[in-house]
Amino acid sequence: MIHFLRSCAAVLLLAGGVAGPLASQPIALRTTRLLADPGRGNPAPGTVVVDGDRITAVLPGTAPVPTGARLVDLGDATLLPGLIDSHVHLTGDPGGDFRQEAVETDEYAVAVGAKNALATLRAGFTTVRDVGSGRLTAFALRDAIARGLLPGPRVIASGPALSIIGGHGDVNNFRPEVSAALDQGNTCTGAAQCAARVREAAKRGADLIKITATGGVLSQQARGLDLHFTPPEMAAIVETAASLGLKVAAHAHGDSGIAAAAAGGVTTIEHGTFMSEATMRTMREKGTWLVPTLMATQGLVDRLGKSIYTPVVEAKARAAADAWGKALAAANRAGVRIAFGTDAGVFEHGRNGEEFALMVEKAGMSPRAALVSATAGAAAMLGMEDRIGSIAPGKFADLVAVEGDPLTDPRALTRIRFVMAAGRPLSLDARMTP
Repeated sequence: MIHFLRSCAAVLLLAGGVAGPLASQPIALRTTRLLADPGRGNPAPGTVVVDGDRITAVLPGTAPVPTGARLVDLGDATLLPGLIDSHVHLTGDPGGDFRQEAVETDEYAVAVGAKNALATLRAGFTTVRDVGSGRLTAFALRDAIARGLLPGPRVIASGPALSIIGGHGDVNNFRPEVSAALDQGNTCTGAAQCAARVREAAKRGADLIKITATGGVLSQQARGLDLHFTPPEMAAIVETAASLGLKVAAHAHGDSGIAAAAAGGVTTIEHGTFMSEATMRTMREKGTWLVPTLMATQGLVDRLGKSIYTPVVEAKARAAADAWGKALAAANRAGVRIAFGTDAGVFEHGRNGEEFALMVEKAGMSPRAALVSATAGAAAMLGMEDRIGSIAPGKFADLVAVEGDPLTDPRALTRIRFVMAAGRPLSLDARMTP
């Protein structure tokens, strides 16, 4: 395999993951299998021309390469829009003792995030939504990547999720003075305080608001997986966020919390593990997106019965495993809009692409529908369909080439041969003509 772009100034060495500048000349990516819009048509020969961070032309396979462009021959690899993961936690890794929260620093979390951002990019994901981190860690990572200091996907970050006191997202099971030291200022009680927390998050630089609308599987509290916020609190969060131009993502497992969040106007339901058909109808009517995160359950299943989780968490994890994929299958049949998301951080970063096969095998989605959820679908959910999600002139040069046909084999999306993020190539298994 060739792990670099020969004779090209825009080199990002795969072995070291070293960030580099944009190409000093246009690049023409040629393939016998171009799938510019995963929602329609089949792969066909074509060439994508990139100049700087944008796509400037999409040409049929027989068209000549523009004068001055450097040709990259991807052979029979399927060239797709860069993939989008709508639910990650870049600054954390799975499997650690929850008490490490009291030991590891925010600075260390940013270093972990840099490692995971590179792994995520290598997996073909060029945009991610980071929905839960330390107060400023994901913002620092986002900005460093955007400025070209680190290789990684485009990051849309929420910072810490808003939580009720003592709920999922709050600091639990520490001595009071330790909890006070670890407090992120992300809990609220009552509509006025919840509105204030949204404004504070916006002031710190949040791109969206994340809330924990229900209990969570991995939090150290045994108060179930149902509704957390009151209707007035939920309304205050959503209305305040909207006034600031921010969408709201709602972590929600239990049906009561999912129903309240959807009725309250959140943009996305994260997980949606135990939602009812009635709640699905509400989501469809409201246009609420489901971000299913089946890989999160895979991460739980991989660790069950191994004394990794506390008894409290183990019981909740087993309940989630029993429902694995069922809600997504029903929601897809009910016409709920699906945006791809994995919960990377609950499992190892870089395995994001394994979600596609789970969507097909556990929930009965077609390979095309699963792929659309991670391209045009997720782009529409983010309100970025004019910039990402398909290959077209004027859009960001976010591109991934895979071995095989993702329209028939979802595991093809784990066989990555080339990645380009905003015009910066990361890895290549191709021939470049001089």
